Amino acid sequence: MFGQHFYHKSIRNTVIAFGTIFNNINIKRLDSSGNPLQTIRVPLSYAPKEKFIARLDQNANLTGSDSSVAITLPRMSFDVNSYSYDPSRKLNKNQKVSVAKNATGDEKKVFTQHSPVPYDVGFELNVFTATSDDGLQIIEQILPFFQPDYTVTMIIDRDIMDTKRDIPFILESVDYEDSYQGSMTDRRRIIYTLKFTAKIYLYGPIGSSAIIRKSSVDLYDNLATGDTSQGGTGPSRSERVTVTPNPTSADKDDVYTYTDTLEFFNDGLNYDEGTGNDK
Repeated sequence: MFGQHFYHKSIRNTVIAFGTIFNNINIKRLDSSGNPLQTIRVPLSYAPKEKFIARLDQNANLTGSDSSVAITLPRMSFDVNSYSYDPSRKLNKNQKVSVAKNATGDEKKVFTQHSPVPYDVGFELNVFTATSDDGLQIIEQILPFFQPDYTVTMIIDRDIMDTKRDIPFILESVDYEDSYQGSMTDRRRIIYTLKFTAKIYLYGPIGSSAIIRKSSVDLYDNLATGDTSQGGTGPSRSERVTVTPNPTSADKDDVYTYTDTLEFFNDGLNYDEGTGNDK
């Protein structure tokens, strides 16, 4: 089972989708008369919160031996902080989804895939600002869309299984931190931490097989040769039913009928109980 390579990029695409939700947030700064002075698009990065806190704590002194530059605020960052199995969304693991289509360079086949596995992916979005108004502008552009979830339709597999799924991003909590302490020369730091949960599904490998275009069933007659418990030779084959689509090249979306072919046997061909085969 293990060792078969497959990669559907489910988690990677979920991370991209989460970042896309917040990549176009802007703030506006006004003068005392309410006239617009500046419009800033808030930068968004994939990075842990601790990385930005370390940069904010650095001494941004452009003179002397310290040539570090203070990080520009406002800005946002996000990262993945947890994975957990969700048993409440568990599906029948033996159920399969089938799609009949042409693979690249191959004839038409049936591609199958077992039911996906539900997982919860935890995200943390951090908002860093130097002023209270900047932070409130950003937060008010986010919170109204989460009640408490925001759903994104994602294409899981476009090439073979044509799978789409609605992925809800649920806002779990909002934390606030204001470092308004210290001397007047210390830089103020306001951090909002928003925690989310994405309800995703992880898919296994895709299998393939030829399309079944012919089905045959053999019928056996117990009465023809008697019951083996009474000294008979067991059931004998009396009839074969073969079903084929008409036309044989029909696809599942085409208009077609079935052709039934009946074959009758009366040649004493008996069933062998020991091997389970015809004698």
